[in-house]
Amino acid sequence: MTPGARRSELAGVADGRLRVRLAAPPAEGRANAELVRFLAKQLGIPREAVGLAAGGRSRRKLVRLTGVTLDEARRRLSL
Repeated sequence: MTPGARRSELAGVADGRLRVRLAAPPAEGRANAELVRFLAKQLGIPREAVGLAAGGRSRRKLVRLTGVTLDEARRRLSL
């Protein structure tokens, strides 16, 4: 996750991890909230179906998705 970008966008995969640029500052949980909003929109699932399982204060996050399989998420994100 890279906060403070001009716009939120996928930035590819590196070391087996999804890279995301976020149009939100890393202060007061804004980047985390933007990550949840962005992933929900890209995956076509409700925001409530996306949550942070670990890494709330780190650039590396573990995201928990509900209602979509890993393979389906990869397909929807064109990975």
